[in-house]
Amino acid sequence: MGLDGLARCPWGLSAPDYIAYHDEEWGRPVTDDQGLYERLCLEAFQSGLSWITILRKREGFRSAFAGFDAAEVAGYGPDDVARLLADPAIVRNRAKIEATIANARAFLDLPDGLAALVWRHADHDAPAPVTVADVPASTPGSTALSKELKKNGFKFVGPTTAYALMQACGLVDDHLTGCHRRGAYDALRP
Repeated sequence: MGLDGLARCPWGLSAPDYIAYHDEEWGRPVTDDQGLYERLCLEAFQSGLSWITILRKREGFRSAFAGFDAAEVAGYGPDDVARLLADPAIVRNRAKIEATIANARAFLDLPDGLAALVWRHADHDAPAPVTVADVPASTPGSTALSKELKKNGFKFVGPTTAYALMQACGLVDDHLTGCHRRGAYDALRP
């Protein structure tokens, strides 16, 4: 229970950044290609780090990667990689930076767009988690999404990263039973 009297998932109570992200964004369906590309990139950058680090650097990421305009990022070359490796506003990890560029190129090559690919893996029938222990790190659906993304040239998209994307973008509702956001976005899901 938050100080405002609203029940939240436990992770959503720890910092103001988390409260805002939990209440306003996590689990809300993202159905546009650019929004999904941004989230996919941020989830990849989060791998091995705390999500709060990514949230606090989000505007830096947006600036560094042209607002996650895939057409522009796809054109990045070695000079851009060097620039990004020197940018303290983002996580400076060569593999993740290069994956973001490769993912832009892969995204642009998708015949039906990123949203069509990602939303084929939505799981509207996943059981409602009661405790944090009930929330899986990956699922057969996230494994399938990961495989399809990799088959299409995407990088840094393992099953755990794919599941985090599914949670964040509303493909699955992992708000705990009793959380004020549980089921809040059901009508918004395609």
